[in-house]
Amino acid sequence: MAPLHAGSEHIISPSQPQPDFLHRPTVRKVLPFVNGGLAGVMASCVIQPVDMIKVRIQLAGEGVKSVSGAPKITPISVARDIIAQGKVLDLYSGLSAAVLRQVVYTTARMGFFGTFMESFQNRAKQQNRKVTFSERAYASLAAGGLGALLGNPADLSLIRMQSDGLRPPEKRENYRSVFDALRRISRSEGVFALWGGATPTVIRAMALNFGQLAFYSETKAQLQRTNLAAPIQFFAASCVAGFAASAFSLPFDFIKTRLQRQTRDASGRLPYKNMVDCAMKVVREEGVLRFYRGFGTYFIRIAPHAMMTLLFADMLGILTR
Repeated sequence: MAPLHAGSEHIISPSQPQPDFLHRPTVRKVLPFVNGGLAGVMASCVIQPVDMIKVRIQLAGEGVKSVSGAPKITPISVARDIIAQGKVLDLYSGLSAAVLRQVVYTTARMGFFGTFMESFQNRAKQQNRKVTFSERAYASLAAGGLGALLGNPADLSLIRMQSDGLRPPEKRENYRSVFDALRRISRSEGVFALWGGATPTVIRAMALNFGQLAFYSETKAQLQRTNLAAPIQFFAASCVAGFAASAFSLPFDFIKTRLQRQTRDASGRLPYKNMVDCAMKVVREEGVLRFYRGFGTYFIRIAPHAMMTLLFADMLGILTR
């Protein structure tokens, strides 16, 4: 091998270290979506029984106006009835659909929110300012709407599986899994039926995401200016996010549940034509307060789920930093 002389064109440069797998540019772009989806799945596995009870409360007394003195429907009475009619594991009916929904919906909404926020943070840094609440609101609303549209088929299947036990035994579908529900619904009602109730689902998701992510992000940013310990900041921000998400989204969640549960009668008609028709019939036949029936159960379902999703997402973010 010929020796290298000064001025030689053959220059040996030290090899540049290659980034590890987690720090490759493509992986960094995908991680917010993966971490968000995993966080949502873990939270749903914990909270599924509460979600099952929430759906049954919303469907109880459909089309019947509230009457004073009538037996009060409570989470405990609903849980007791579910267990009495089957077994404790019936509280986990639709878990496969809930998991698939999180894989699609939460992966999308958390990932899009992280992507949008990163863009806003870079812009704010260039302009030497803080990210505004309106920017957080835009990121949360857009992420929630996009995620809900993608996750509607799994969400509809979840409602059908959870409400199946309310039908007479001879009329139950007895779906074996979310994939069985998706296949049978699309075969008997058409593929587009999987997007039934998509409008209130998207609006509900936007309202929930606005309450959860925008208020969590803003509250956390405000609390960072205080001397509160990090765990207390996280808990306080999560509580604010959970309440805001519940209050903003419950009426839309109620309408979504009614629309997704409906099936055609013998004459081929559906009980509700659309979101507005459903809302008007509920107000006329059941009273306006029916929209907030089960708020306590909904809050108990939303707040811990929001808290656990955000906690798991933060933990996964630290592990994959």
